[in-house]
Amino acid sequence: MNKADWIEGMARGMAVLESFDTERQRLNATLTAQRTGLTRATARRHLLTLTHLGYLETDGQYYWLSAKVLGFAGSYLSGARLPRAVQPTLHQLSLATQLSCSVAVLQNDAVIIVARGIWQGPDLPIKASHHVLAYGLHVGTRLPAHATSTGQVLLANLTPPEMKTWLEANPLSRLTAHTATQVKDLKQKLKRIAKQDYCLATQEHELGVDALAVPLRNQRGDTVAALNLVRSGAAPNAPDLATRWLPLLQQTAQALRPLI
Repeated sequence: MNKADWIEGMARGMAVLESFDTERQRLNATLTAQRTGLTRATARRHLLTLTHLGYLETDGQYYWLSAKVLGFAGSYLSGARLPRAVQPTLHQLSLATQLSCSVAVLQNDAVIIVARGIWQGPDLPIKASHHVLAYGLHVGTRLPAHATSTGQVLLANLTPPEMKTWLEANPLSRLTAHTATQVKDLKQKLKRIAKQDYCLATQEHELGVDALAVPLRNQRGDTVAALNLVRSGAAPNAPDLATRWLPLLQQTAQALRPLI
């Protein structure tokens, strides 16, 4: 991008908006500065401006996202090809497996869920694009890429230079005792994932939760997203997700290929 075309103020404003997530829903100027790398004074001015524009609400000390930001999400979900293409299939996959499923894309250090299929019991399977799971996952949720099945699949499909850049730029924070926090350990796992073309993540993001993911590729063979199944609270002797559901998940990904 030409430097003359770069608008620094807009970039900072977007960084402030992106600093709000499911882990930190309310921020003050100090926390915003820490999350964005801005000075406290600059962060405060951006918070006040975004509040004036209606994108944030405040109690005078803390700020949080207003309903106005949903306009962006609604426009994306109604107009973007990927969520519309995969949603009916996710509904069927959830019915077939009696598990919840997701499609996610990689963005910086995280994956963002763009479509969901939710299983809530034999009488309550629902087609979900805005519903929330019991443990907090919904469309728009950001999850750390290094600790999730979808994230690891997408990282494994980066080119070597892209992966090197990603690993150098993003810290590997520990979420559970099973999270890979050393670059060499994660690189070894990503190499295995690339070879087998799927990822089984067991309690790496949340204790008691395991997930199986495969890449979603378009007709050109480009990896554009990842598809996963998520299981919570499985019995100790339950078969792992790959043993039970990998063929179906791979078949589903292949069926979606012409649509994305």
